[in-house]
Amino acid sequence: MTRTSAGRVRELFVYPVKGLSAQPLDHTELRPGEGVPYDRRYALARPDGAYRPGTREGLSKREFYALVSDHRLAGLGTHLDTETDVLTARVGGHDVLRADLRTERGRDGAARFFARILDLPAGVTPLLAREPGRRFTDAAAAGDGPMGWISLVNLASVRDLESRTGSVVDPRRFRANVLVDGLPAWSELELIGQEFDLGGVRVRAVHRTKRCAATEVDPDTGRRDLPVVTLLDRTYGHQLMGVHLEVRTAGSVRRGSDLVL
Repeated sequence: MTRTSAGRVRELFVYPVKGLSAQPLDHTELRPGEGVPYDRRYALARPDGAYRPGTREGLSKREFYALVSDHRLAGLGTHLDTETDVLTARVGGHDVLRADLRTERGRDGAARFFARILDLPAGVTPLLAREPGRRFTDAAAAGDGPMGWISLVNLASVRDLESRTGSVVDPRRFRANVLVDGLPAWSELELIGQEFDLGGVRVRAVHRTKRCAATEVDPDTGRRDLPVVTLLDRTYGHQLMGVHLEVRTAGSVRRGSDLVL
C-alpha cells in the first residue's frame, strides 16, 4: 500500500507544570510508551485532595489546581528550565518568581507564590507534586499507559470551528503537544486504531479527546471568555477536539516534520 504525506507538524509544545504555560519546542525525542519529555512532570495539588507524596496512581484533574477551575493561572507567563528545574514567572513583563524546584526553599517559595495567585485562604498552599517516572496528564486517571500518551490537534478542525461559529479560536486553548496542518478537518477523529508516522516516530491514534471548561480560558489573558465546549456541542453534536497518540517507536519529531499515513 502506498504511504503518502498527509500533513505536517506546525507546532510542538511541552507543559512542564500542569496548568501553567506552554513551552514551544523545535524538536522532541520520543520513546515507546512515553510522552514528550518533561511533560506534566509537576503539578499544583490541592492540599485537601487525594494527592500525597509517594502517590503512584493516576488522579483526576480535579485533584489539582488547573485551568478547568483556576483560570487565573493562564495570566502568568511561566517557564521551567528542564535542565535546572528553575521555575520563573512573569506578569506584565516583570519577573515575579524565580524558584529552584530541586530545593526545599525553592519549592516552598513557589507554593507560597501560587497560593497568592490562586487567592487561597491564609495558611493554605498547594502541594508541589512531583513523582519520579510519572506524569500528571489528564489521561493519567485512566492508568499508567494513558499517562504516556501525547496529544494532537488538527488545525483544520480548529479553523472549521471558527468558520462555523464566527469565533476566533486560538488552538493553544487545547493545550496539545502537537499541532498539525494539511489534514482534512475532523479526519483525525477517524484515525483511532491506526498507526502512522509522525516525523521519525511511529505512533498509534488511541483516543478521541473530549474537551472541558479549560478551553474557555484565553491563553494570554487568563479570562474565561469563549464557551468552546458549548460551541462544539451545538455545532457538531460532540465535544471533541483532537486525539491522543501512543508512541510505538523511538525517534525524533521536529517542527515541519511530515505526518505520513
